[in-house]
Amino acid sequence: MNAPKPAVPPVVLKAALAIFVFILVPAVLSWIGGGYLFQVATTALIFIILAASLNLVTGTAGLLSLGHAGFYGIGAYTAALLSTRFGLPCVVTLPLAGVAAGAIGVLVALPTMRLISIYFAVATLGVGEMIYVILLNWTGFTHGPMGIRGIPPIDLLGWRPGIPLFDYLVVAAVTAFSVWALSRLMHSYYGNALRAVREDDQCADAMGLNVVRLKIETFGISCFFAGVAGGLYCHTAGFISPDQFRFSESINILAMVVVGGLGSLPGAVIGALLLIILPEALRGFGDFRMVAIGSIMFLSILLRPRGLLGEVSALDLMRRQFGEAWKGGAATRVGWR
Repeated sequence: MNAPKPAVPPVVLKAALAIFVFILVPAVLSWIGGGYLFQVATTALIFIILAASLNLVTGTAGLLSLGHAGFYGIGAYTAALLSTRFGLPCVVTLPLAGVAAGAIGVLVALPTMRLISIYFAVATLGVGEMIYVILLNWTGFTHGPMGIRGIPPIDLLGWRPGIPLFDYLVVAAVTAFSVWALSRLMHSYYGNALRAVREDDQCADAMGLNVVRLKIETFGISCFFAGVAGGLYCHTAGFISPDQFRFSESINILAMVVVGGLGSLPGAVIGALLLIILPEALRGFGDFRMVAIGSIMFLSILLRPRGLLGEVSALDLMRRQFGEAWKGGAATRVGWR
């Protein structure tokens, strides 16, 4: 019987990922000299946050949300209005954007969390469309279809280099923290409770779990990170309009989660990178690129119905990484009670 392969030490894996994201990628992009490529990489990082946050509520908790782009838009408009009207710095607007989106998410969740299956999905679809209509028609506050221009770029305690490399590094840092926080949440006792709710909420309720409270908390957390992603987007793009937060954007984010693997955080990251970078790589094909992208998505779902990196594979990866902590008798450090 073959012995199992030893797991890569977590410190080595984290160091390799940090070197790749914060050193290798910006070095290659700087060498190529493409400001546009920095913009694509920054957008991909923002959509990693969106896909990872939607994966928490849809993949782990089992709540199909079709209005994620609406909360993404709330975060973007909150950060844009706070920075253009009150001159608040980025370090203030980003968390406030997340808080605004999370608070509205909780308000939405309170009356809808007793809905199940497709009924909850339709409810979130309606909420997303309501948010879009409000952003489009409240011209005195959101400037309506004209959008908001002149949004200040990302700054760090008043320092604004205004170069793509700086924007990329700040967004990469926020993305790394967001993915780390969501990973800790998903691979903890709390995450196990969410999976129990997803598999059978009545059984979970009988076992003593407060199912409604768990769903509301999860939805609020997911919306918080979507709001942070919206804040990053508005500061890096410099312009936002309601058309950027329509239902089609929610479907795009959901496709990233499904292609990567429902319930798999690494899968959500892979799905976001694939569906952001692939259209740019195929831009030379013109109108046929969408046919190629659709074909690739169709084949990936057909051949890998559980995603490119499904939940089982992701959980196995995390458990192997935690294996040394369990063996060392430090079980209390693995997961949260």
